[in-house]
Amino acid sequence: MSSPAGGDGRVGIGVRLRAGRERSGLTLLQAAEKMHLDSKVLEALEAEDFASLGAPVFARGHLRRYAELIGEQPAQLQSLYAQSTRTTPPPDLTDVPRVRRPPDSRKLVMPGMVGLVAIAIAGGVWIVLQAPGGGSAGQSVATTELIVTPTVAPRSDVPVAVAPAPVAAPPQVTAKPAEKVAAPAPKPRTVDVTLKFAADSWVEVYDVNGERLFYDIGSADSVRSVTGTPPLRVVLGNAPAVSLEVNGRAAPVPASLVQGEGAQFTINRAGRIRK
Repeated sequence: MSSPAGGDGRVGIGVRLRAGRERSGLTLLQAAEKMHLDSKVLEALEAEDFASLGAPVFARGHLRRYAELIGEQPAQLQSLYAQSTRTTPPPDLTDVPRVRRPPDSRKLVMPGMVGLVAIAIAGGVWIVLQAPGGGSAGQSVATTELIVTPTVAPRSDVPVAVAPAPVAAPPQVTAKPAEKVAAPAPKPRTVDVTLKFAADSWVEVYDVNGERLFYDIGSADSVRSVTGTPPLRVVLGNAPAVSLEVNGRAAPVPASLVQGEGAQFTINRAGRIRK
């Protein structure tokens, strides 16, 4: 089916996707279930609202998978998408006129203070030199009278009672109860998963808390590894093209979990693949 012509590079992508889905006899919800996606993603593709899908790699991946599902030509739609996302280069933010900052008034305060102190010292020295009798000749020496009180030595023939020195009681030591040291919490066990791609495939991997560990397209002849707390939830867009190793051992995907080309399953704590 040929795409309608138009001035905008994206004209025809949404029309061809919608027509291909209707030609395949699928509703929007049925197509989303087959692709293991939210129906809002397919609505955005048919409305050509690619900006709402995030980074271009996500839009390209969803567009290719949708085209393969409804029998469209992925290469042609990818080419139309590439033409639609060509934009003018961003402005050069480095060529911005610089505003001249006024001089810092705090740098002028210190020299001014030093000048005032120097003037005050010079004025004080001049006043002292001009005063009559200045210098050390006019200084008077004050005389201090010392009063000496005679001391009487004690007689040696009179016994003197000496009070015994008090004996200090030994300090009491109170034993503190031993503090209980909490045992460290056990580290959660993780699972290592290695994905080897014979062809391009969309992959999603989530850990037990729903945290996204991998969400991208795996290129042909590439290898990706993830580590997370099980059970891990895995979604493959092209299951026959992906081989898995769990904790260093080969883990083939059971045929019963493959639907069409896609597969969705979990990997438990023991490294086994389950539905």
